[in-house]
Amino acid sequence: MPEYLAPGVFVEEVSFRQKTIEGVSTSTAGFIGPTRFGPTTGEPELITSFADFERVYGGIDRLRFTDAAGGATDNYMAHAVRAFFAEGGRRLYVARVFGFPDNEKPETYGRATWEPDDGSPAGSYGFAARFPGHAGNFTVECVFRLGEDILRTEPVDPSDSDPAAPTHHVLRGAQPWDTVWATTTATPPGSPAADGDLYWVEPYFNETDGRWTHRLRNDDPAIAPEDASPPPVELSDVDSVRVLTVGVVVSPLGNFGDEQGWEGLTFDPRHRSSLSRVFDPAPAAPGSYLRTPLVFDHRKLTHGAEIAEKLMAQPNVLDGALVIDRLADREAGDAERTFRVRLANGLDGERPGPGEYEGDEMADGSKSGLLAFEDLEDISIVAAPGSTSGLQNGFTSQAQTITRLLIAHCEHMRYRVAVLDSGDGQTVSQVRAFRAGLDTKHAALYYPWVRTFDPLSEVDIHLPPSGFVAGIYARNDIERGVHKAPANEVVRLATGFEVLLNRAQQEVLNPEGVNCLRFFEGRGYRVWGARTASSDPEWKYLNVRRYFAFLERSIEKGTQFAVFEPNGPKLWSNVRSTIEDFLFNELSNNHLLGTKPAEAYFVRCDRTTMTQNDLDNGRLVCLVGVAPLRPAEFVIFRIGQKTADSSS
Repeated sequence: MPEYLAPGVFVEEVSFRQKTIEGVSTSTAGFIGPTRFGPTTGEPELITSFADFERVYGGIDRLRFTDAAGGATDNYMAHAVRAFFAEGGRRLYVARVFGFPDNEKPETYGRATWEPDDGSPAGSYGFAARFPGHAGNFTVECVFRLGEDILRTEPVDPSDSDPAAPTHHVLRGAQPWDTVWATTTATPPGSPAADGDLYWVEPYFNETDGRWTHRLRNDDPAIAPEDASPPPVELSDVDSVRVLTVGVVVSPLGNFGDEQGWEGLTFDPRHRSSLSRVFDPAPAAPGSYLRTPLVFDHRKLTHGAEIAEKLMAQPNVLDGALVIDRLADREAGDAERTFRVRLANGLDGERPGPGEYEGDEMADGSKSGLLAFEDLEDISIVAAPGSTSGLQNGFTSQAQTITRLLIAHCEHMRYRVAVLDSGDGQTVSQVRAFRAGLDTKHAALYYPWVRTFDPLSEVDIHLPPSGFVAGIYARNDIERGVHKAPANEVVRLATGFEVLLNRAQQEVLNPEGVNCLRFFEGRGYRVWGARTASSDPEWKYLNVRRYFAFLERSIEKGTQFAVFEPNGPKLWSNVRSTIEDFLFNELSNNHLLGTKPAEAYFVRCDRTTMTQNDLDNGRLVCLVGVAPLRPAEFVIFRIGQKTADSSS
C-alpha cells in the first residue's frame, strides 16, 4: 500500500482487467545436419528464407565427405531448407554438425598462407575461410590502390599571411596508423615513380612547433622511437605521401550466394578499418561473424608497412610481375596492382555421427548439436534431414541412434515434436521394422522419400520428407491452426515419391503409426497421415499432441505473474479466470470439441485441488481439462435402399 504522509490529492493507476494469455507460436522449426559452410558451435542462426541459408551455410552443392566411398553426397540439409520455405515455413533455426576427421586432425579450413622470410611456420600469414568445409575453398582477390598526395606545407600560425612566415608540413586527411607510400627528398630527379618506401603514420607531439603532428615509421611499434633503427622519418624529409588501401573481393565456390567485396581497407592492426579487424577470427559483432566468410591472420607481422609489403610480394593477375613493382606506376591499371589467390584444403569432414548430433559444451560455454537447441524456447518442430540416408547400407545403427537422440531431445524439451524420416530405398516391411523400435508421443514418422527437381543437377532426386513435412506443419498452423491435423495437404515441390503406395499398403502402415505420402489421381501428391509414433491411444493423433503442447506452453508463459504472489483465494480466482478466458477464446475459434464451455473445458483452482501440505510448501495446484478435436480420419457414409412403402 502507498503511504500518505501529507494532505493532498493522490492519483493512482489500478487495473480492472483480468490477466490475459497469448497463444505461443508453433510454426518455428529447427533443423540439424551437415552443411557446406557456416558455424559449427554457438547459438543456431535464425533464417527466414533460403537466400539467408545460402549466405551463411553455403547453398545446395553436394557434400564431399572424406569417408564416403561413393564420392559426393546430396546436400540433404540445404534441400530440406529449400523445401521448408517452399511449403510455407516462415522461421527456421539451423544447427550445423561437422565430422572432424580423427586421423591426425587434417586441416578442414580453406587456406592460402605464406611463410615469413625466416621460414618459421608459427609466423605464417595469409587468408583462411572462417568455417570448415569444401565451400571455403573460394577465391580472394586483393586490389591495391594509392590515393592522392596528402602532404601539405602550411604556416605555423594560420592567421599569419606573410609569405616569409615559418611553415611546417602536415598530412591532410591522414588518420593514425594509416599505411602510406612516401618518396623522399633524396630521390634523384627523374627517378621512376615507383621509387619510394612503405611507412605507417604515427601521431606525435612536436615540441619544436608545440603541436600534434605526424611522422612516418616502418619499424616495430613496440620499439620506442628513440631506439628505432632506422629513426622515424619527419614530414620535412619527404616530398610526397600517398595513403595505400586495398579492396578485397571474395568469390564463392559453387552455389554459395553472391560475390562479396570490401573497399578502402588498411593494413595496420591498430587501424579500425584494417584487414585484421574486418576479417578478425573472433569479431565482437555476431553479424560480422556470420556475414564475413574470410579471416586474415597476420601472425608475427607487427605493423601496416610490413603487412602491406608482404602481401604485395605476390604476382599480379595481368603479367605475373610483383604487385609492389607496379604500385606507384601511374600508367598501371587495377589488374597490374591486383593479385588473386584460391584458398585450398577445405574439407567437408567425415559424415557426422551420433556424437556430433548430440552435441557438446565447449570451454567457452558455446554448445553444438542438439544441445544448442536447448537454449532456444521458440522451436516447436525438430528434424534431422538426411540422417537416415543409407539406412540399409551400413548406417542402420547410426541412423537409429540419431533418431532416438531427436526423440530424447523433444521429450526433454516437452513442447516439441520431431519429424522423423524413414530410410531411403526402404520397402514396406523395412519401414515397419524401423517403426517397431520407436515409441514416443513426441515424434511422427513419414514414408516414403519425396522425388523433386534438383536445380543443381537439373534432374529429379529423392529427398527425405522431413523438410517438406515441417514446412507443411508451419503452413497448416498459420492458415488453419495447430488444432488441425497437418494431413491431406499438398506437397508443393513433389514430382513423385520414391514408392507409390496403394490403399492396401497404407492399411498395413497406418495402424502402426507410419504416416504415408501418397499420390491421388486429380488431387496430386499429399501427406496422408497424422499419427504419432506412440503406443498410447490417448496420444495417437499428432494434432492432439501438438495442440496440447500449444496450450501448456501458452498457459505456462501467461501465468508467470502468479509466482510469489500470496497463495490465497484471490490468486486462485485470478488464475482460474485467466485460464478460462483463454480457453473460451479457443472454443470460440472452434478449436475445442463442444458447443458450450461446460462441454469443452473445465478449470479448477481452489481448496479441492490443494491440500494444506501443498499450501505449506508454496504450491498452487490448478486442474485444467479440455476436449480436443480429433481428426476425421475415417469418413463413413452408410447408404441403403429406401422402398416406397417403408415408414419414415
